Amino acid sequence: MWGDGLKKRFWSPKVKAIVIIAVVLAVLTMVAAAVSSGTPFGENLVGTLLSPFRAGVAAIDRQAERYYNYLFSYESLQAENAELQKKVLSMEEDVRTAETYQRENERLRTLLKLTEEHDDYVLVSAYITSWNSSEYKSAFTIGKGRNSGLTEGMCAVTENGQVVGLVTEVGANWATVTTIMDASLEISASISSSGYTGVVQGTFLPDNTNVLRMNYLTTDAVVKNSDQVVTTGSTLYPRGLLLGYITNVSLDETGVAKYATLEPSCDLGKLEQIFIITQYASE
Repeated sequence: MWGDGLKKRFWSPKVKAIVIIAVVLAVLTMVAAAVSSGTPFGENLVGTLLSPFRAGVAAIDRQAERYYNYLFSYESLQAENAELQKKVLSMEEDVRTAETYQRENERLRTLLKLTEEHDDYVLVSAYITSWNSSEYKSAFTIGKGRNSGLTEGMCAVTENGQVVGLVTEVGANWATVTTIMDASLEISASISSSGYTGVVQGTFLPDNTNVLRMNYLTTDAVVKNSDQVVTTGSTLYPRGLLLGYITNVSLDETGVAKYATLEPSCDLGKLEQIFIITQYASE
């Protein structure tokens, strides 16, 4: 075999002689070192032979110690990091809670002004729990219901007296509020600066965008952009609640009446707390 031939050439008599001479020289060197040190020959010889092994064991021991210290430090740092993360999450939650309370206090302070102006209002506060709007619907659910005195047909407003919508469905501890942007609501309204009246209703355009529109304005109605539009008062909506601001005026599809598009008075997408008017003095 080729491997056998290579092995024979490698272990040639010349190579063997060189190896034997090297071993003899190594032994003679260790003997000379042992004799010159003055220690017993056997002890010195064993020490000399074992010295490289001792050095290797010491190096392995040092490496193992470093590795152990690394692992211990790593586990300790992991535990400290986990504890710090818990503290950070707790602090962030405290900050969010404080911010929520601050916003609620600001809303309640503003609401106080509304109740001072309308001392006949009885209000129930509620937080929005979910939105259930779709392509042709605008509504959300609140966490108050029949147990809090709510019934269908009650008006929902912001702390500033801006109309949000109408309670249209009620459960024991929840209710659905259909917003003013929904086409199913029709609200009698007037332009506060001139007194012209019409009906405000949410309208879905062909491109599926949703706008607030005031219909049935007379053709001679003088309407200006930014005019306020408010409720005229009814069995559902108290008088004088703000609906929106006029942004444009045009003739309607029939050509015999005007309509105006409105910017809603409140940003529905930013609402988190609303107030339901459960009682008020109708005029």
